[in-house]
Amino acid sequence: MSRVRGPRRLRRLERRALIAASVTALSWTASGCVVVHGEREVLPATTRAEAAKALTQFTAAYNKADKAYDSSLDADRVTGALGAIDAARLKAGHVNNPRGNPAHTPLTLTDAKFTIPKKAGWPRWFVADAKGNKGGDARWLLVFTRGSLTEPWQVAYLTLVAPGDIPRLAKDKDGWAQALPAGSAELAVAPQNLSRDYATYLKSGGKSFAAGAHTTGWRELRAKDASRPGLATQYIDEPLTNGDYAPLALRTADGGALVFFTTHHYEKQTAAPGASVPTPNKDVQALTSGEIKQSLTMEFVSNEVVLDPAKGSAKRQVTMLGRIQGLTAAQGE
Repeated sequence: MSRVRGPRRLRRLERRALIAASVTALSWTASGCVVVHGEREVLPATTRAEAAKALTQFTAAYNKADKAYDSSLDADRVTGALGAIDAARLKAGHVNNPRGNPAHTPLTLTDAKFTIPKKAGWPRWFVADAKGNKGGDARWLLVFTRGSLTEPWQVAYLTLVAPGDIPRLAKDKDGWAQALPAGSAELAVAPQNLSRDYATYLKSGGKSFAAGAHTTGWRELRAKDASRPGLATQYIDEPLTNGDYAPLALRTADGGALVFFTTHHYEKQTAAPGASVPTPNKDVQALTSGEIKQSLTMEFVSNEVVLDPAKGSAKRQVTMLGRIQGLTAAQGE
């Protein structure tokens, strides 16, 4: 007769299984040193209980940092694209409000669902999908990552996605998801090439990305703003894939993938002789070095989440589901 185990019992079993698997990945050498073979062991990134704890810890740190406008208060809970965007946001906030955020409203994340892939090697990571008290009806997708068992879980990617746009992910009989390698040849575009291809698309267009606000819509807006009376605007887009900015991909039930990646952008406004660059808002001014005379160059980091179809499927275009961009620096000349 099968026996139904309660949630607490299941969490304990998950933890024990993960610890046991980790222990078996260690072997003693003749010299007494421990050799870690975790790079060869396919394990769940974490337990569901630990994932929930990581989300709680992130939210608490994020709220403390936002309230005080102090990036040191959540620096150990963010990394990658979110880390760059968040640090700049808090820096600008502190310059303009040294005593803290007068409009602070604590972020609350409820109805959290966790997608935890089984994989070998580091970094290990998982996705939290939650409802926030900000951002309307959109779901908050947060990607937690860490490079070893001794490191804290940090959020590298944060995007907001409409509930109906989140795909069904492939999972095994135990509920674990499948991470795909950055160089996967099973997809229309290998995850490691998405950042480069998106930067190229923004400059030259093409058919690799489906129409939408962050593809055709953004290109149309840029074309409209590129040349205005007395002001020219230039755009430079670059891939960003190294270290904590590396793309992360989960297999979807239809054989494609949900992929998170980062891009780097510059926007330069140059005033014609006799004209001036429009005065930027206080947050931009707080991050600007140099004096704005005839030009202002703004630097942005953007994190995206897309649906990357399986190679050979009827739908061949990559679909952008969400994108969050933040100013990280500016230079006046």
